Amino acid sequence: MPSSHRLPISIDRRGLMGLMGAAGVAYAASSCAGPGSTSGGGGPAPTGGSATDTISFAHWRAEDQQVFDSIIGGFTGSNSDAGVEQDISPSQDYQSSAIQRLRGGEVGDAFTAFRGAQFEDMVAAGLFAELADQDFVSAYSERFRPVGQKDGTQYGLPYQVVFLMPIYNVDLFEKAGVSELPQDWDGFLALCEQLRSADVTPIAWPGGDAGNAAQLFNSMTMNNAPSDDYCAKIESGDYKCTDDWFLKTLGQYAELAPYMQKNASGSAPEPLQQLFTEQEAGMLATGSYHIAATRALGAEFAMDVLSPITTTAEEARFEGVHNATFILGVNSASEKQETAVAWLEHLSDPEVAGEYANGTAQHVTVDGVEYTNADLKRLEPWLSKNTALAPRYQFLDLDVEAAVEAACVAVVGGQSPEQAAEEAQKIVDEQIG
Repeated sequence: MPSSHRLPISIDRRGLMGLMGAAGVAYAASSCAGPGSTSGGGGPAPTGGSATDTISFAHWRAEDQQVFDSIIGGFTGSNSDAGVEQDISPSQDYQSSAIQRLRGGEVGDAFTAFRGAQFEDMVAAGLFAELADQDFVSAYSERFRPVGQKDGTQYGLPYQVVFLMPIYNVDLFEKAGVSELPQDWDGFLALCEQLRSADVTPIAWPGGDAGNAAQLFNSMTMNNAPSDDYCAKIESGDYKCTDDWFLKTLGQYAELAPYMQKNASGSAPEPLQQLFTEQEAGMLATGSYHIAATRALGAEFAMDVLSPITTTAEEARFEGVHNATFILGVNSASEKQETAVAWLEHLSDPEVAGEYANGTAQHVTVDGVEYTNADLKRLEPWLSKNTALAPRYQFLDLDVEAAVEAACVAVVGGQSPEQAAEEAQKIVDEQIG
């Protein structure tokens, strides 16, 4: 299905507010999510504890349940008096209600947190027992470990690494005559033109699902912005959506629009996964977390990831985008902290982390893991490339985030960059007072 232009539409302030609302709902559903907060946790967790209780492990990844069941079997095999019961919530529910459920300690003796606003809020609420004294913390890569820190204290340990960049069909690229990946903006547009000439949609982009749509925002802004903390500075008022760098970014979204599928600004991710699986789209502009989803739909071709470089090759600071999330923690209110610590220690063993990684098709932050899954193996070099820690999760005010990211959707839908930026900035100004 060849790419076509989206008919221009006008999105007024009410329409942008509607997109904001959609973004707020979808944020939790697709967050694979930057740290910060203002108060500490609930004191250090015990060290060297024994596993003698049955604990609750709270998380949101239902797709990992069977793999965790196997890992729990290994844990209880070595700790006959212990048990682990999974308490799994849908990601959106977990995002909205986990703090309230965990606060009393009856659920989630061990638990997980999304990177970003949820981690910040959980630290501020004192939910995390400190982990700095645990020997197994050193099992985690120094590159990713800081994601679980606040003000120098280790509260949690991010377990997953995902690449929030478009995935692409290696076979289709080769058939279209793509001999090397583009290193600059002109090259990326030329790549899109090659794919369109091969009668495939160059970019499948789910603009109608705010959380998935916004993953492209990471790549589109990472090299245009004047500093690495630009999302935080938009939220603080130091940067504005009407600044030249953001207007440039919005203009580049407009340049990509002709290479996206019809109704890109209103598309959901599921049909696009199918489009990509059927080899009718060269790229699915979400993230590596959709590789497993497309495999489940029957995709058998080789896949990799790439990021649009929005500058010249010389000006680019980053090659791509990663995120570290699924932050493991011990509940400060739990009466079973020793077993919870033992469970985290078990998960931190490289062999166990490898079982999780290969069983779920997720890279992990534990050093020394052997990846046997073919997709993880292909993407493994990205773990050491110069990638930005996904900037969109610097936003702690989700209304500000929604306004900024909705401006990108509005431009793909036909609004001018200037109008989209002005309307987004009005909302940001209202939110930050």
